[in-house]
Amino acid sequence: MAKSKTVFLCQNCGVESPKWIGKCPSCHEWNTYVEEKIHKDTFRQRVKTTFASQAQKLSEVSISEGKRIPTYSKEINRILGGGIVPGSVSLIGGEPGIGKSTIALQLALNFKNLRTLYVSGEESNQQIKLRSERLGLTNEHCYFLNETSLENVYLQIDKIEPDLLILDSIQTLYTDYLESSPGSVSQVRECAANLLRYAKETSTPMIIIGHINKEGNLAGPKVLEHIVDTVLQFEGDQNHMFRILRVVKNRFGATSELAIFEMGSSGLVEVQNPSELLISQTDEQLSGVAICATIDGIRPFMIESQSLVSSAVYGTPQRSSTGFDLRRLSMLLAVLEKRAGFRLAAKDVFMNIAGGIKVTDPGIDLGIISAILSSNLDIPIDKNICFAGEVGLSGEIRAVNRIDNRIREAEKLGFKKIFIAKHNRKGVDLSKFNIQFGFVNRVEKLVRELFG
Repeated sequence: MAKSKTVFLCQNCGVESPKWIGKCPSCHEWNTYVEEKIHKDTFRQRVKTTFASQAQKLSEVSISEGKRIPTYSKEINRILGGGIVPGSVSLIGGEPGIGKSTIALQLALNFKNLRTLYVSGEESNQQIKLRSERLGLTNEHCYFLNETSLENVYLQIDKIEPDLLILDSIQTLYTDYLESSPGSVSQVRECAANLLRYAKETSTPMIIIGHINKEGNLAGPKVLEHIVDTVLQFEGDQNHMFRILRVVKNRFGATSELAIFEMGSSGLVEVQNPSELLISQTDEQLSGVAICATIDGIRPFMIESQSLVSSAVYGTPQRSSTGFDLRRLSMLLAVLEKRAGFRLAAKDVFMNIAGGIKVTDPGIDLGIISAILSSNLDIPIDKNICFAGEVGLSGEIRAVNRIDNRIREAEKLGFKKIFIAKHNRKGVDLSKFNIQFGFVNRVEKLVRELFG
């Protein structure tokens, strides 16, 4: 009979302790230690490997890149680097109801030439069928299993021998060789490590769905993100229709890539040109609106920044921001107060990025302050003008990276003029663009150029 021991595990970072302690010495969180019984004859030791690794010199290693498996979505193929790599393990995380199960089901049902096994520990097969009917998809090569025991999952894997395995979710799986409950640190770690070993030994690609905690990070031990090959993060507001699938980690391609989807009655539909949807299609000239050229990863797109400046009703002026860092907004308001002479300290300032997306690119600073000044003066900005520049504390306009991609995106959408930093002239051939340029090096000059 296998011997067992009792340990205390931090539910946040997975650090072990022989006794209960109030504060974790690793992640500094309070009251996260939970008692768990672990067999010494663990599940990891019981699994027999199909091969034994041999040490090699680099000169003896032959590089043979496996053929990628293209998905139904061009956007997913692009952010993954061309498709799913055989033997890779991809982890998709996101808030409840954001669309993780929906995109996983769409992937499973659109692989027409692959034998796919979809394991769901959260939904029954009847619920999955109802969802597939709403999506209007079917696939005779896709098998569905409602199971949470890892041992029973392996029995079906041996029977079906799938070409692709999808697990929804890793927090619902458990192995009988551990006495802790599903979703605990030890269960998530053991199940994920064993699934990774299976994927590598059989070259079976695997997609795993993971939950997130209240801080927005992937739930479970941090080792979960380390052992997988790709980490995809779903972002978006449930009150808006846009969803962003962001690549946090990718061993087979570039990181910081993103794909934008639109949630509809037929599931998640990829947005080929997000700039056209994020910009209001209106002929009215409205004050407080400025178009910014931003880049997320390597993808440029245009966003609409909206600002409202009004007299403060209460003693302390309000500062509110949606989709933009509130601390950076306070910094930009201080720059306008000190360097440009605008008295905004006694006024309420509200900022919003249209479309419900969040932007951290400092290259939209120029558009943000333009929208604020437009609302403060109640003078609309020409809808054919856009902005790309970073604002420093001394009021200077700093150059931004990949300015040629931003200009090309603005030109493609029909903008007539773009304001950029004066220092962005260097290293870029501006003569190849059919768009006017406004070069500014100070906030004061921007005010004179826009509002006279």
